[in-house]
Amino acid sequence: MFILKIRQNYKELKRYLKIFAVLIRYGFGDIIDKISDRLKFKYFIIWRRFIKKETEEVKRLSTAERVRLVLEDLGPTFIKFGQILSCRPDLLPPEFIKELSKLQDEVPPFPFEKVKEIVETQLKRPLNELFSFFEEKPLAAGSLAQVHRAKTKNGEEVVVKVQRPGIKKIIETDIHILYDLASLLERRFPELKYYEPTKIIEEFAKTIRKELDFVREGRNIERFRNCFKNDKTVYFPKVYWDLTAPKVLTMEYIKGFKLSEIDKQNNLNVDKKIIALNGADFILKEIFECHFFHADPHPGNIFILNNNMIALIDFGMVGILDDVMVEWIIKILKAILDKNVDLLIKAILSLNIAPPPSDIISFRLELFDFLERYYGVPLKDLDIGILINEFLDIMRKYRVRFTPSLVLMLRALVIHEGIGRTLYPEFNMIEHVRPYVRRFMLKKFDFSKQCKEINLFLEDSALLLKELPSNLREILLKLKKDELAIKFEHRGLERLIYQLDKSSNRLSFAMVIAALVIGSSIIFQTQAGPKLFGYPLLGFLGFILASLFGIKLLIEILRSGKL
Repeated sequence: MFILKIRQNYKELKRYLKIFAVLIRYGFGDIIDKISDRLKFKYFIIWRRFIKKETEEVKRLSTAERVRLVLEDLGPTFIKFGQILSCRPDLLPPEFIKELSKLQDEVPPFPFEKVKEIVETQLKRPLNELFSFFEEKPLAAGSLAQVHRAKTKNGEEVVVKVQRPGIKKIIETDIHILYDLASLLERRFPELKYYEPTKIIEEFAKTIRKELDFVREGRNIERFRNCFKNDKTVYFPKVYWDLTAPKVLTMEYIKGFKLSEIDKQNNLNVDKKIIALNGADFILKEIFECHFFHADPHPGNIFILNNNMIALIDFGMVGILDDVMVEWIIKILKAILDKNVDLLIKAILSLNIAPPPSDIISFRLELFDFLERYYGVPLKDLDIGILINEFLDIMRKYRVRFTPSLVLMLRALVIHEGIGRTLYPEFNMIEHVRPYVRRFMLKKFDFSKQCKEINLFLEDSALLLKELPSNLREILLKLKKDELAIKFEHRGLERLIYQLDKSSNRLSFAMVIAALVIGSSIIFQTQAGPKLFGYPLLGFLGFILASLFGIKLLIEILRSGKL
């Protein structure tokens, strides 16, 4: 166990050194200087003298470009982290979003022997018993998995997604390091506290761990299939559950071509206008009716089938919306369409997860100006992508924060409109959104729904009135008997208590060392007890113990960085 821990610490230190070397190579050495407050980082300060500094070519690059190159150099976890950050225009300015969107996780495929081993281990049967045919060359290879074509024993064509060997351990190590670095950044750069780096890493860890669970991805596909089972414009692949496990996902092979390759197809018998409209109906239905949406709908993940039908793949990243969030989206859209700045501010602040803007007057004026620019503009001239991006720019300026699901949804909406306009230049997403807003508002005033809400209110009120007398009686009896107690819970003092405990333990330890030194000195002075090489044995042992304890105490103080 001890040896394993040493090995793990060595791997972690080696990874830190790699990260810091890459940061220095791309001109971020000043960040290292600020966060080097731990023993392992102090070792790095000596080692950094031998690291290659940034070249003149690198110096000419923008900060956003250098950040992208750092993430590319650091491998799969950091590339994924960058890709997820590229979905957060509420946190990062446009130039960073643009650069991080260029990140690709295409890597060389891993050997077929490993594929065979993983599939057989996960499905607990030999490969030839599971499939009648399994293509050795992968269709595609990414940083987390690669995909192979195959045929089931019944002759059905499928694709098998196999997780890259050892990727989970690599990701967990990198997540630990990212969390460590985020904590240090929060402490050393107070201006970054608004962005909550540690919370961003927590969200990233949740997202990537979900992507590593292929059973969960299979369930996501099934949920989409159920929601769109009567829809003839969109298709989702069938999942083969008997050939699926946490690291292996088997699903139906989609016979079509990628949307990104639509212009390369010869003799194409598809209607781009219909495909654009079908895509708009799909995104709006998944948001407003299913409350569950595909969070990465780029053209490489969308296939075109016969009859202008669209099919989606790669369901690792999905977003979930509840009724409150959907109602919030409707309020925002209605406020923009009706030029109602008060409704817009009220809706924004109701779901803001950060403190409200300190300068609420300037915030209101900027939103009013935003609405004024677009009010009265014909729907055909409105670009929802520009609209949402400008809206998020204002939110970022005034440090208004939303939940990741909402931001992902807005991004998905922007991507779909961009695809729609590419296929059909006259396409306008707002024309499709407006009926959903109207339908939702009418539904809100539906008589049966109002009756249900009134009924729930009356039930809650009746329950409260029923329990109130007994609760009041219990409080008064406790007050009469002097038994009423108030529970006090402190917040934010845990760190102080921990530091006080640590300091008192060190002080006690130092006193023990001092007592050992004084006692041993007295024994040496009096020459009492048995002798070893002419010196008192007990005094000799006392000095050795005092030395060992002293070294341990010194190491602990150095490690804390507070000598």
